[in-house]
Amino acid sequence: MGYWDVPEGTDCVEKTWIVTKLGAALGLVGSAYQIVALQPDSALATVQRAASTTVSMATMGAIFGMATCLTAQAREAPDDPLNYFIGGCTSGIFLGVRTHSAVTGTSACLCLGTLAFFTKVSKVEGWRIVGPPKL
Repeated sequence: MGYWDVPEGTDCVEKTWIVTKLGAALGLVGSAYQIVALQPDSALATVQRAASTTVSMATMGAIFGMATCLTAQAREAPDDPLNYFIGGCTSGIFLGVRTHSAVTGTSACLCLGTLAFFTKVSKVEGWRIVGPPKL
């Protein structure tokens, strides 16, 4: 079952698990590129960098999934894009805490929140980003 198959505001654990797995996969891919671009001095440093990036991305996914689902439940507005903004912003705040930077946290909050907001809007309204044009 996919993320969009589970109704909003229900089964928070399942939705969070799906987004956590996606975050971990993106973290693995990102850490692989990072390791190739900036080669560490030792095998231990390589493993540490890969683990740190992967765990951080998986945690951001978990925070996003749980915050979005719980916000939808608390606000009793399951299809409201504001829930996604709150989830994305919460993930961005975690990134700021992780890097010990208020500027990073604020910027990531606004960017990830806006990205999540428009992702939900595009899903609700049926926007097409890629694929053949409709005639």
